[in-house]
Amino acid sequence: MSLTRTVLSAAAALALMIPLAGKEVAAQYKAEYTVSTVLPAPFPWGVTAEEWARLVDERSEGRIKLKVYPGAQLVSGDQTKELTAMRQGIIDMAVGSTINWSPQIKELNLFALPFLMPDYAALDALTQGPVGERIFEIVERNGVVPLAWAENGFREISNSKVDIRSPEDMAGLKIRVVGSPLFLDTFTALGANPTQMSWADALPALGTGAVDGQENPLTVYMASRLYESGQTHVTLWHYIADPLIFAVNRRIWESFSPEDQELLRQAAIDAGKYGIEVARKGLTGDDPTLVRELEEAGVTVTSLTEEERAAFVEATRPIYEKWREEIGADLVDLAEKSIAERAR
Repeated sequence: MSLTRTVLSAAAALALMIPLAGKEVAAQYKAEYTVSTVLPAPFPWGVTAEEWARLVDERSEGRIKLKVYPGAQLVSGDQTKELTAMRQGIIDMAVGSTINWSPQIKELNLFALPFLMPDYAALDALTQGPVGERIFEIVERNGVVPLAWAENGFREISNSKVDIRSPEDMAGLKIRVVGSPLFLDTFTALGANPTQMSWADALPALGTGAVDGQENPLTVYMASRLYESGQTHVTLWHYIADPLIFAVNRRIWESFSPEDQELLRQAAIDAGKYGIEVARKGLTGDDPTLVRELEEAGVTVTSLTEEERAAFVEATRPIYEKWREEIGADLVDLAEKSIAERAR
């Protein structure tokens, strides 16, 4: 009888310890976790990050708080330093662009190979297939934990001077680009004069005519009202896409219980799906409303024919082949195979 009471007492004590252990883990959590983004809401990028924070708060019943810091303000506006800051623990989490992280992870330049992805199905074939899995393995080896994909969109080109239908139309145009050697190579090959500057600096430069044009998703163009800055010529050329990655500092990630890790991951997956819907709204064959809004705002919208697009592909082919080796021929080959098989 004494033995029975001892066993029961031990079991009761263990039962009490389990919820206490859970509370102890939760007590070690930070009161708030920083999430870095470049663009705020109402841009799809910022909307995506805010949705992640909302879902985590809701599903954790307020135990885990994420606070979004847009404008790359946690790295003094230098978005190319975001990944390094997250590795170092200066930033807890981020919804970051493959473009901005590519200086530290060369394989992320895959998505900036000129004219690799002709459509959304091709983009999905990469991020949602074996290429996306391999990219996540590479990102994790570089010190942060990737959770899910989102999207900033296909980057189209606008300018204040000419309807662009051929590489010859770009001769001498001063085009603002992000700080990536691949972007500089691509626009130089097209005969333009690429000028590297932050988005914060680009907006006034476009307004004063210090630069002639820029390349960005149409959602960015519309939210920034670039047609009011003289950017009245837009060409839909889908030359590259800009996927986004949800990621967490490794030490922060390991501080969460397995259950909360799964909560964060699933919330990122769900926020990513929502963000992709927002990024594509009005830009598909079934719903071209955003393109119509551009035209109603007095913008000339040029869509390339297959022959016109082929001329851009040909002009940038040397850059594509050069960067195939920089990125890794095996990864590029896998991407090309995945895109070729997307309709099967």
